[in-house]
Amino acid sequence: MGKRSGKRAYGAEHVPLDVESLTRGWTRGETGHDGSAWKVRTVGGSDKSYRCPGCDQLIPPGTAHVVAWQDDHLLGAQAGLDDRRHWHTSCWREGRRPSRRWS
Repeated sequence: MGKRSGKRAYGAEHVPLDVESLTRGWTRGETGHDGSAWKVRTVGGSDKSYRCPGCDQLIPPGTAHVVAWQDDHLLGAQAGLDDRRHWHTSCWREGRRPSRRWS
């Protein structure tokens, strides 16, 4: 029989993964002009294109951009995450984002 790792006893319970602490720093909080709370993540690029809601133009595959979602969504945090959108970084910075809800 091979030697087991000394990290966790054989019969010990599994320690749940703390996703919040692992992703801290990847996502930043921002406040909109109307006081709404947003979560914003910078993305280096992706395999597909997205339509930026700020300018209605395509973000081509491989283009760095931001993904943003409303953190204080009326229907809760998960609904805000489900409504996330991909934005040109410049569109997001210029404040072309919606006030409270996506239109």
